Amino acid sequence: MSAKPVDGNVMEHATRSVVPRRPLEIQLYAQIVKRPIALAEAACRHSVEGLNQLLADTITLRDLYKKHHWQVSGPMFYALHLLFDKHAAEQSALIDAIAERVQMLGGVSLAMAPDIAETTRIPRPPKGRESAFGQIERLLTAHELILAQARPMARQAAENGDDGTNDLLVSSMIRTNEMQVWFLAEHLAPSDVVGAASD
Repeated sequence: MSAKPVDGNVMEHATRSVVPRRPLEIQLYAQIVKRPIALAEAACRHSVEGLNQLLADTITLRDLYKKHHWQVSGPMFYALHLLFDKHAAEQSALIDAIAERVQMLGGVSLAMAPDIAETTRIPRPPKGRESAFGQIERLLTAHELILAQARPMARQAAENGDDGTNDLLVSSMIRTNEMQVWFLAEHLAPSDVVGAASD
C-alpha cells in the first residue's frame, strides 16, 4: 500500500479501510436464474427445492460415514473402517453432482454446515461412539430416508421434462444408495440361515 505524509506525523493510506467489505449476494437462495436450457422455470424450481433437500441429507450421510469410519471398533473394525471410508467418498461424489445440478438449473445450492444442519431430515447421532451394529443401523435408516425421497422425485422430474435431474437421481443417487445399502445390510444378516433352514 502506498502512503503519503499528512501534517508531518500521520500517514494516510491509499486504501482507507483495512477491514474487507462484506461481499454482496448476487443471487438470493430461493431465487431461480433463467438459463437457456429449454426447461420451464417451474420445473427448475421444483427440482432445485428437492435437490437441495437431498443435498443436505447426502452431506449428513457422508458425515455419518466419516464419523463411523473414525469411531468404529470391534471384530469387524478393519473391514468396516475401509467400507465406511469408501462409501463416504462415493457420497462426496454425489454431493458434488447434486450441488452442480442445482446451479445448472439456476438455483443456489446449500453449502455451509449451519444450513445443512437446519435442513437435513436425518437425526443427529450422539457425539460418543456407537457399536458397529448401531452405526450400520443408523446408516441404513439414513439411506432409506434418501431413497424414499429420490424415487418419487425422479418420477416427477421426468414428468416435468427435467431429464437431467431424472438421470442424476436414477443413475447416480438411487443406484449408489441401493448398492451401499446392500453392502451394509449384509453385515446384519444371520450367518447360519442355510443351516437353520435345513434343520
